[in-house]
Amino acid sequence: MWQHFKKVILAGLFAIAPIALTYWILKITFESLDNFTSPFLRKVNIDIPGLGLLLTLLLIYTLGLFVTNVLGKKLFSWGERILTNIPIVKSIYSTIRQITRTFSGTANQNFQSVVYVEYPRKKLWTLAFVTGTSVNEQKLEFYHLFVPTTPNPTSGIFIMIPKEDTLPAEMTVEEALKTVISGGMLAPGNHKIS
Repeated sequence: MWQHFKKVILAGLFAIAPIALTYWILKITFESLDNFTSPFLRKVNIDIPGLGLLLTLLLIYTLGLFVTNVLGKKLFSWGERILTNIPIVKSIYSTIRQITRTFSGTANQNFQSVVYVEYPRKKLWTLAFVTGTSVNEQKLEFYHLFVPTTPNPTSGIFIMIPKEDTLPAEMTVEEALKTVISGGMLAPGNHKIS
């Protein structure tokens, strides 16, 4: 009886957890965005729920326009250089920047394709991202690979491997990132590994 009760409770928790977490994250995001500009609105005696959210989104959009033009890019990179020279701030900022670039797609542009490699030993296969190629003196082509760790794909190792020792993964960079982040739970059902 107790086992049945425990099993049903766990099934219910696992069913509600994604919904509850999604609601919680969206609620915190919207409230944070709304509260960002609401103090300015209160100073002019305007209290319309959601207006702070719209103004914050407008502010973020304006910032996006600014940092995508020439002057904005220069000022933004100057500000980044200042932040990356402050010891504790550097590690926090760099980590957050890597994660946001991974999820925003800017990191995806650096990965040319996805392959399987036998790593860390023979008969163990892992996903790797092709970041470049080179040729040795014998004209053998090598892949430059980034092998990410799971569930944080912003850390990993760099290896150079003969192209012939890899298998094309036949998935997009985005699909491969989802596979890595999920610890393999979102991996495709079929592959070419033999």
